[in-house]
Amino acid sequence: MKHLITGGCGFLGMVIAESLLSKGIQVVSLDVWEAPDQLPDVEFVLGSVLDRDLMRRLMKDVEVVHHTAALVPLTKQNDKFNEVNVDGSRIVAEEAARAGVKYFVHTSSSAIFGKPACPAGNGTPLKPVEKYGLSKLQGERAVEEVAKQHHMPLIIVRPRTLIGTGRLGIFQILFEWIKEGRNIYVLGDGTNKIQFLHADDLIDCYMFLCQQEKPGFYNVGTDRFGTLEETLTALVQHAGTNTKVKHLPKRLAIETLQTLDKVGLSPLAPWHYLTYGEDFYFDLKPLTALGWKPKYSNVEMLCENYDQFIANYSVFKDKQDGSPHRKRVKEKLLWVLKQLS
Repeated sequence: MKHLITGGCGFLGMVIAESLLSKGIQVVSLDVWEAPDQLPDVEFVLGSVLDRDLMRRLMKDVEVVHHTAALVPLTKQNDKFNEVNVDGSRIVAEEAARAGVKYFVHTSSSAIFGKPACPAGNGTPLKPVEKYGLSKLQGERAVEEVAKQHHMPLIIVRPRTLIGTGRLGIFQILFEWIKEGRNIYVLGDGTNKIQFLHADDLIDCYMFLCQQEKPGFYNVGTDRFGTLEETLTALVQHAGTNTKVKHLPKRLAIETLQTLDKVGLSPLAPWHYLTYGEDFYFDLKPLTALGWKPKYSNVEMLCENYDQFIANYSVFKDKQDGSPHRKRVKEKLLWVLKQLS
């Protein structure tokens, strides 16, 4: 069995590759850069999902496509979101359909919901609040159109914020502040409920859906989560530092972060600061009714990721290469807040 992963050197792509290899599956990985820690048994191809001829060649003998390639919010490449997240997704889907793949797994985003009433489900209106979320919604629709036209079995997964081994990005800032005993912040009273998802649980979920032959749209997250303040407090207690969870006025904080973002002084993208203070969790009944259950809780996955960050801190503290979720993020003006914390 042969699987193709687009965005194979990204955080999720690397985890998928490792999982597939452990099952004896042949893996082809496509990305625009090659990770120095690429797994030796992966057939790596340097290239872009926008290269239709390349995508056509790569589909030979592929049974399952894992389409994870995307420009993520941290890149802040608003003008290119549609090019990669919409046009690239359409090209990959079209060439997969042409090749007659057995399953196409498209990794979408919870950003397509914007700020939904929770628990969000398949009947929840899709109202993105920023350009990244809009591009991911349009990418979903492009892939769905191709799948319907060619009768290609399609699984679309909309994961909550992913946590797992090697995940850095904005979590590097959180973990580093906790390590140093700096205070960390919530917007408002911290009683909003936020659901996360372990990368291993995401992979287990859609491999389960492939095995059960259950194409469709699936919103995926953990089934054990609480308020944001409860989650962060548990992480701080696990870390054993002097960090305290502090509160910022929600409206003032969002307006300040918007201004800093516009002038290039904040590492956070609109998706982060517009939803950080809101409830965001999925209704998992459609998945649990099929017999799938996540292994990790919010606290368990964050504590595991924090421990891994600390154990590899000498590497992570200066890691400048990699995809946006696998390298350091510059704190920019948040550094000032850090010094006051």
